[in-house]
This record gives sequence, structure tokens and C-alpha cells, in this order.
Amino acid sequence: MSRRSIIAAAAGLAAAAGWGKSSAAQIAESDLPDAAAAMTRMAPVTAPPMVFTNAKGKHLRLADYAGHPLLVNLWATWCGPCVAELPTFAMLAPRLKASGTLILPVSIDLEGAAAVAPFYASHGITDLPILLDPNGDNMNVLNTDGIPVTIVINAAGQLVARLDGAANWNTDAVVEFMHGLGGKRPAVKKKIFIPV
Repeated sequence: MSRRSIIAAAAGLAAAAGWGKSSAAQIAESDLPDAAAAMTRMAPVTAPPMVFTNAKGKHLRLADYAGHPLLVNLWATWCGPCVAELPTFAMLAPRLKASGTLILPVSIDLEGAAAVAPFYASHGITDLPILLDPNGDNMNVLNTDGIPVTIVINAAGQLVARLDGAANWNTDAVVEFMHGLGGKRPAVKKKIFIPV
């Protein structure tokens, strides 16, 4: 069975089971483990060759974001744990902005932006880009049969951590971990004393 078939079957099962809007009520942010504690950290290795598109159809690669620490999440609107997890990325994004860290949620929804844009709108998500992999090719690249899966890339473009499953990414421990990955540090406002 191909990954595309698995994605199509999972989406159909999710719809038949009544997931989607009701899935958010099934898993609350407070029920999710802290991502910093749940992720598997590893010695830096070459990042996987993920390829995806933006909402306008432009082809992108992880290398297009060179110099930025990255949180790359493979998810779908029909995946209950993904629906619970994605808002934590949206809340985290502004906290990481000053450090240059980028969050790249890559949707495997077969309908592409037609599924993701309304999902973002209904959840008030404005700080995340719409990125798409409707064929699910990145499931092969990441060697996974399930979502959500998140990888962490340092500013040098190396994979340094991975988490299979949902977690709360909007925690102080995640912010501290991401700030240590080589992005620019947030500016600290210094008080200037001018003698009179």
C-alpha cells in the first residue's frame, strides 16, 4: 500500500469517525507532554531532503531556510493529535521570532491549501505559513507511517532532535532549547546611563 493510499484512507476514516472539529475537544493542550522533555535529541546529522510547496505552489526545500533554526512539523487537518498540537506551534512562533527560529508546518492533506487555509482561519492561526505535501512524500523522507512528526534543525542545517507524536511546543523549555541552536539571540535592552 502506498503512502498516498494510507493518507487517503486515514483521511476517509477520520471523516467517517467524526474527527476534525470534535478532535480538538478530545485532546487539550494541557494533556500534551512538554515537547522539550518528549523529543529525542541526537548528535547533529545532515537534515533530511524534505521538499514541499507553499500555498502559491512554489517548491521549497529545507535548504531554502539556511541559517535559521527550524521546527518542521508533518501534520494534517484530519489528524486529531495534530489538531491539538498545531495551536501550540502558533503560540510559540511569536516567542521565537526574535531569535530567527522558523516553524514550518507541512500539511499532508490531499486537498492542500483548500483544507489548511480554513483550518488556520477557524483556529485563529496567523503566525504560521501554509506549507503543503499532498502526496505525503515527506513521510518516506522521514521514515514514518504516522503523524504528527516533528524534526528540529539547527542553524547549521543539521537534524538535532525528533518527536513522533503530539506535544505541547509552547513551553519555556522548548524556547530555551531552540535559542541554543545557533539562531540570533533576542536583543536585550540595555539601560543607558547618561551622567548630568
